[in-house]
Amino acid sequence: MSNLTKQLAETVTQSGVRTAYGEPVEMDGTVVMPVAISGYGFGGGEGGGSGPNTTVQGEGSGGGGGGLSLPVGAYVTRDGYTRFEPNIIALLTVAVPFVCVAGRALARVIRALKR
Repeated sequence: MSNLTKQLAETVTQSGVRTAYGEPVEMDGTVVMPVAISGYGFGGGEGGGSGPNTTVQGEGSGGGGGGLSLPVGAYVTRDGYTRFEPNIIALLTVAVPFVCVAGRALARVIRALKR
């Protein structure tokens, strides 16, 4: 199991920047480089069953993993100027839950200060 964990860790560290910044694409004199926020999570396990406090002999194993990539925008180069153009849908997807939670927290603070 430790070899698998080590291989996964090496793969993630080698691909970090490549998942955050995509390969530049050129179309009609405009260069677009996509940008994303990415994250990974992995888990593992082992097992056993022999020992003085166990009543059942057995074995175990386990594993799991996952990843997330959220496209936040792109760097666009036109006519020699580069600027960041955000992905509005992704930003709204992230902002709506944040605004809801912040609004509820602010309402509770105001209610507590009135008492």
